Amino acid sequence: MIGWHSDTVSEWRNVSSQKTIKVAELFAGVGGFRLGLEGYHNPDEPNMELPAAGPFKTVWANQWEPPGTEAKQFAARCYRARFGEKSVVNEDIHEVLDKYERGEAEIPDVDMVVGGFPCQDYSVAKPLSQAGGIEGKKGVLWWDIYRFLKLKSTPESPVRYVLLENVDRLLKSPASQRGRDFAIILSCLNDLGYSVEWRVVNSAAYGFPQRRKRTYILAYLTGEEWDLDARISQGLMAQAFPIDAPEAKMIQHVKIPADPYIATRDFNKDGKVSPFMDAGVMQDGHVATFKVAEAYEGARRVLGDVLVDESDVPDEFFIEPSQLPKWEYLKGSKSEDRVNKKTGFTYKYSEGSMAFPDALDRPSRTILTGEGGRGASRFKHVIKTEDGRYRRLVPDELDQLQGFPRGWTNTGMTDGQRAFCMGNALVVGVPHAIGKVLASLA
Repeated sequence: MIGWHSDTVSEWRNVSSQKTIKVAELFAGVGGFRLGLEGYHNPDEPNMELPAAGPFKTVWANQWEPPGTEAKQFAARCYRARFGEKSVVNEDIHEVLDKYERGEAEIPDVDMVVGGFPCQDYSVAKPLSQAGGIEGKKGVLWWDIYRFLKLKSTPESPVRYVLLENVDRLLKSPASQRGRDFAIILSCLNDLGYSVEWRVVNSAAYGFPQRRKRTYILAYLTGEEWDLDARISQGLMAQAFPIDAPEAKMIQHVKIPADPYIATRDFNKDGKVSPFMDAGVMQDGHVATFKVAEAYEGARRVLGDVLVDESDVPDEFFIEPSQLPKWEYLKGSKSEDRVNKKTGFTYKYSEGSMAFPDALDRPSRTILTGEGGRGASRFKHVIKTEDGRYRRLVPDELDQLQGFPRGWTNTGMTDGQRAFCMGNALVVGVPHAIGKVLASLA
């Protein structure tokens, strides 16, 4: 039997998705997954209207920004401003789950769990055979996702779908044991009975106005036995983001250890390169993976498409002419001697040049969390206006580069806080496209 190893699995595995798909959004930020799946409609904010991908309804969300001070919770305040005062639990997820297990907090049953989580060391300290099961490192948020799924997915009330987002380097971390961390995640999902598809999606390759590469993991319960090689180019992820079908010789096969502890200890131990490529599928611990070629023929947007009218740009976003040499230096190529301040050691520092100003007729570079603030930076976006002046991007433009409505984060945050939120966010159109495929299964 594929997936859940239970005699009762067939009773609920193929539950119809005609009904509302109830969603829990973990590490919710300012609501990117929620927007992508259920859209947004508020009669008081008609300019923020976004369509739904299907019958999705977020019934529980969690957002916590450590260190835990009220000043740091600006993302949760934005979430509340857009979705309602009681729309998000603004507490450490680990403590929330502790309370739930003690019967001190309620978490509703859900059909789907979504969330973006950081790329960390996911190594396991205890094997499945020992009492208490898997033991992962404290503070590593993957283990809270795994714990949430174990607590909330039961034969009586299954979590049918899991949609997660992470940086593309997840597939090859850590440097000392390439691919181990992703193997641990796949082992955990396999232990819970899920079949898995994943893709590294470069949003610009599918028409979005930002070059942002992120790993999307779609795990779900299915009674169908897969032809792994065919599934890569015919599965749900490929329906959302079409690719050219690979030749058989391009596909690599990998076996995932059944126990995440064994993956921690042994997976690809002597390998110099991760076996996981930017598309893949897994079922019952067997993986097929290959490097994709996108097959997209739709409309394409660029940085210039999201710019606001110059009359809406505050003066502080324009760069003083006297500051331009500093920006040009930081953006330019370098090969220079530098001295380590602690050791006094002299070393050669080199880096290539970056576009300055950023091209308006192409998708933008990836937004980073440090995009805000007036200070000169190598990584902040700078554009040249029609009158020859240079300026930074305003927060409304950053919102739109991620697919949020213009002004989404304009809820009392500073420029830097709004940029931080967008640097941490996802491109809303990606979960929207995946959600449309899931909804079509009805």
